[in-house]
Amino acid sequence: MLWYKSWLETRWRFLIGLVLLIFSALSTVFTYPQVLKILPMVPAQLNGEIGRRIREAAELARDFRGYVWSDWFRQNLPEKWTLFAVLIGTGGLLAHSSGGTLFTLSMPVSRKRLLGVRTATGLIELFVLAFVPSLLIPLFSPAIGQHYGLGSTVIQSACLFIAGSVFFSLAALLSTMFTDIWRPLLIALAVAVVISLVEQAPRVSFGIFHVMHGESYFRHGALPWAGLLASVALSVAMQYGAAVNITRRDF
Repeated sequence: MLWYKSWLETRWRFLIGLVLLIFSALSTVFTYPQVLKILPMVPAQLNGEIGRRIREAAELARDFRGYVWSDWFRQNLPEKWTLFAVLIGTGGLLAHSSGGTLFTLSMPVSRKRLLGVRTATGLIELFVLAFVPSLLIPLFSPAIGQHYGLGSTVIQSACLFIAGSVFFSLAALLSTMFTDIWRPLLIALAVAVVISLVEQAPRVSFGIFHVMHGESYFRHGALPWAGLLASVALSVAMQYGAAVNITRRDF
C-alpha cells in the first residue's frame, strides 16, 4: 500500500524523465557521425575561456569514448538527471491537502516509515534514470561502428547516482520545511545551478558535479572515493533531518 502510494505520487515525473533521457542517450550515439564531419571546421586558434572549452570539446570528440563522456556523462545526463532528482524528491506529506495528509497519517505506520518508503521509491526511480538510458549507449554504439565499454558505463552511472542523490535528499529535506511544492523545488534547483556555475570557474577541479561526471575515472581510471563517501554522508544527514522534521511536525 505504501509503496504503491509513493509510486502514484512520483510516477509521471519518473516516466517523463525516463523517456526524455532515453531519447537523449540515443541522440548522443546517432549524432556522432555528424559530429565527426564538422570537427575539421573547428578553428585551431580560439582565445579565452570559451575558446579553451571549444577546443577541449573538439579534442574529446575525436575519440568516441571522449565524446560520450563529454556529451553524455559530463553534460546531458547530469543536467537532466539533477532536474528530475529534485522533481522526484519534492513533495511528501506537507505538500498534500490537509485531508490527504490526515488520511496518510491515520494509517497504522510510523511517520519515519512513511518517509522511508517514499525515499526508497524515489531512489529506485533515480537509479533507473541513471543506469537504463546510459546502458543504451554501449548497446547501440555498434550501429554506428563504435564501441563503448559496459564497465565504464556502469561506473560513471554509479558516480552520477551516488553523488547526485544529494540533490534528491536536499529536495526531500526542504519539503519537510515548507507546505508547498514550489519553494522546495526552486530552492533545490537554485542550489544546483549555483554549485554548477562555481565548479565551471577556471581552476576549480573539485565539487559534487565533478564527482557526478566521473571525471577522475575517465581521465585517470581512479574512482573519486572521497567525493562519493562525502556525498553519501551528506545525503544520509539530510534524510535524517527530514525524518526529524516529520516526526516533530504537529499536523
